[in-house]
Amino acid sequence: MAIDQYLQKNPDDVVVTCALRTPLCKARKGAFKDATYDELLLATFEAAKENIGVKPEQIDDICVGTVTTPNGPNTARVAALKAGFPNTVPIQVINRFCSSGLMACSVIANQIRNKEIDIGLAVGYDNLTFAGGKSFDFSPEIMSNQECVDCTKPMGWTAENVAGDFNISREQMDAWAAKSHQAAAKADAEGIFKDEIAPVRVPRVVDGERKTVIVDRDDGIRQGTTKESLAKVRPAFPQWKPGQTTGGNASQITDGGAFVLMMTRRKAEELGLPILLKHVATVQSGLAPRIMGIGPSIAIPLLYKRLDIKQSDIDMFEINEAFASMMVYCVDKLNLPWDKVNVNGGAIALGHPFGCTGARQVATGYNALKRAGGKTLVTSMCIGSGMGAAALWIRE
Repeated sequence: MAIDQYLQKNPDDVVVTCALRTPLCKARKGAFKDATYDELLLATFEAAKENIGVKPEQIDDICVGTVTTPNGPNTARVAALKAGFPNTVPIQVINRFCSSGLMACSVIANQIRNKEIDIGLAVGYDNLTFAGGKSFDFSPEIMSNQECVDCTKPMGWTAENVAGDFNISREQMDAWAAKSHQAAAKADAEGIFKDEIAPVRVPRVVDGERKTVIVDRDDGIRQGTTKESLAKVRPAFPQWKPGQTTGGNASQITDGGAFVLMMTRRKAEELGLPILLKHVATVQSGLAPRIMGIGPSIAIPLLYKRLDIKQSDIDMFEINEAFASMMVYCVDKLNLPWDKVNVNGGAIALGHPFGCTGARQVATGYNALKRAGGKTLVTSMCIGSGMGAAALWIRE
């Protein structure tokens, strides 16, 4: 009965007292298109300051998970200072590709467990509108290793490898994508996402004039999407066999941020803050880079093993929908019920600002878990260059 021990309440538990996200908006043409890296991160920090329920000076450390932000540590520092976090609050940046937001949560959780800090803020963030920095060529000696070469291939190509290696059909991929689109559209129409979104103030250029606007809703959700309509979308990588990944069954290119405030149960009770979730553990796994998408199918069982729990103990799953091919594989491999995975849609419908996702899943997962009356949540994602990550959370 291992799960029972994690359901018990202990003063030293690492708990979440606030988990929110910004709206997720289409890169290059959505509501954040005129906000630069630092401006959108500033808006995320400002939203955090307004919502976390503690004074900024009470935070002992901030960890930002981000993938594309240039000069990451300095950009994060100046954005936090401008948002009103005093210079006495330190900051760090972590990048483990698409798990960066979850890694930020894990870093803060472990610092609390080790009694290094009392209160920490984890932030996940990426602004893909402005992504696309300079790259460099690896040396021929390094590129003589095939797995090193595989690490440099576009993620869409690895999605095609998953489809080809594991005989996943375009129809299966579009069926999963349709589920995501429809679930997100339904949740959006019913106002479900309002409980996890913190409105943000960002710059907007209107008729050549720069103004400040408030954004409070996702703008990438596609109403009326069906498996049949997705079947008409052209392959995004026709040069790569089997050529089944499309703009309709892959994660949208999106801008956004999320934040998670964490502390011990003892500290939360002392401050009179609501306790949303308990963080139990995070695990990481490695695998062949050419099929990096199947990472959750390895990380989730590893989480079960490390914690001595069973899949039947888990009420809900939030797995990042990097591509439909990897979702079909992982859900089938793990034998997960469709109605327990991404119940309000995933990244195919909402978008995947790389560093944001791992923190966003905490907010989205808690919101869905609370509405369903569930207790246990697993968040997971595949990670570029061949890795996977998963975490267990317990709702109060």
